[in-house]
Amino acid sequence: MTTAMDKELKVTYTTSAADLEAIHARFDAALAEVRGRLGREYPIYIGGKALRNGRSFLDDLCPADASMVLGRFTAATAEQAGLAVETASGFKSSWARTPWPRRVEIMRQAAAAIRRRKFEFAAIVCLEVGKNRLEALGDVEEAADLLEYYARQVEEAGGFARRMGSLSPNETTLDVLRPYGVFACIAPFNFPMALAAGMSSAALVTGNTVVFKPAADTPWSGLCLYEAYREAGVPAEAFHFITGRGADIGEALWRHPLVDGVVFTGSRRTGMRIFRGFSEKWVKPCLMELGGKAPVIVMDGADLDAAAEGVCKSAWGLQNQKCSACSRVYVHRRVAAGFLEKLLERTKAMRIGDPSRREVFFGPVINEAAVATWQAAVELGRKDGELLHGGRRLMEGDLAKGWFVAPTVVKAPLSSRLFMEEFFVPVLPVGEIESLDQAIAESNKAEYGLTAGIFTARPQEIERFFDEAQFGVLYANRRAGATTGAWPGCQPFTGWKGSGCGGKGGLGPYYVAQFMREQSRTVVRG
Repeated sequence: MTTAMDKELKVTYTTSAADLEAIHARFDAALAEVRGRLGREYPIYIGGKALRNGRSFLDDLCPADASMVLGRFTAATAEQAGLAVETASGFKSSWARTPWPRRVEIMRQAAAAIRRRKFEFAAIVCLEVGKNRLEALGDVEEAADLLEYYARQVEEAGGFARRMGSLSPNETTLDVLRPYGVFACIAPFNFPMALAAGMSSAALVTGNTVVFKPAADTPWSGLCLYEAYREAGVPAEAFHFITGRGADIGEALWRHPLVDGVVFTGSRRTGMRIFRGFSEKWVKPCLMELGGKAPVIVMDGADLDAAAEGVCKSAWGLQNQKCSACSRVYVHRRVAAGFLEKLLERTKAMRIGDPSRREVFFGPVINEAAVATWQAAVELGRKDGELLHGGRRLMEGDLAKGWFVAPTVVKAPLSSRLFMEEFFVPVLPVGEIESLDQAIAESNKAEYGLTAGIFTARPQEIERFFDEAQFGVLYANRRAGATTGAWPGCQPFTGWKGSGCGGKGGLGPYYVAQFMREQSRTVVRG
């Protein structure tokens, strides 16, 4: 049972709770318990059966200390991925026939299971991803909220069944939404609980069976979700957990002919490859969130303290490894110097280090490949502009054990590729603009269209920004996170252009119905 204490200790991405002793005490206890389990071997689960692949494992390394093996996870084979799909397909009719109130209740039980173990799960996310304590807790809390939010949508829609009009007195028509069948759920590393839970729960609560593959960097967090579902009563045949590298099992999973739909969050390149290759005999649902290049516009009438704080939280949270992270700033030339001074002051004041420590905000990037990407972005910044802060790998003391890099601010011309390409690392280009027209035009040039923000004191500028910015999620004057911090039922998370497909994003009121297809049922009597 979720306790009153758990509800009081709820943490979201906009929570400022570093001084809450109860949170840190619970986190410290969970961290100690989790560390006692390091290095264990874990199977995959197909139809509830624990399976292995000989001695082939995926070593789960801690990004803050790459010598630390968090766990050894079975590297599934393509044949095992196929077995998971076939098992899910064999059960899809049974799960679809399960009354929707029962599926709703199971999702609510899963949310409660997550909350009961949220400090344990958050400690695992912290160690595995490099999130600081509050962000890790927010990730887990969002997962529970998503399960409840999507369950409520099904309940409020009466299971998505509606009586329609009639052309004759002896004719009745019922309109229903029905599940597609089997969904392949391929999750990213950066929100290993929240995004995985959101995608999979929407599929499950609407009557689809799921084959779930977490990112290769975050199998332990994925296992946490599997355990919560099974504890709540999700049938073993309805949800299957497979781990491994995308190159080994990803394609075998989504290309399997018995997969009826794909839900994917990850890179635009991979997502577009799946989108183009998935539908052959007929069009199948392919729901995707594919990255971002979030701009923040700082106008000459802005509150510069709020702007600097909002940009810092959005740019440096999880080391910029969010599709919603502020990854470019367009600041009006009249206030550029003042804004940069405040931005650099806040950036320099951040505590960098092991994110499991309570005082640390900025941790490591996820792996060595991310370090190489960061180095390439830094060199581009040196070539195109002026490095105002950062630009070096952090190797002092214990930082040498992990994948630590300095948050880097670059003053760059607007022509630099830093403003257009998604690097997913902590390199922030700042460019000067002359007008709102120019800022919006530059913002819209990128192929991505997920989140964007503006800081201004003029309501008419906010309205123009809302009307003309080609992004699915817009914020104005948001000190708690200029482009980040969306929450279920508060900010739908919808990608435009190269950032997604479907046009109806997660966390919002229209997402769940996308996992179902419409069927009209007419009966004539007499």
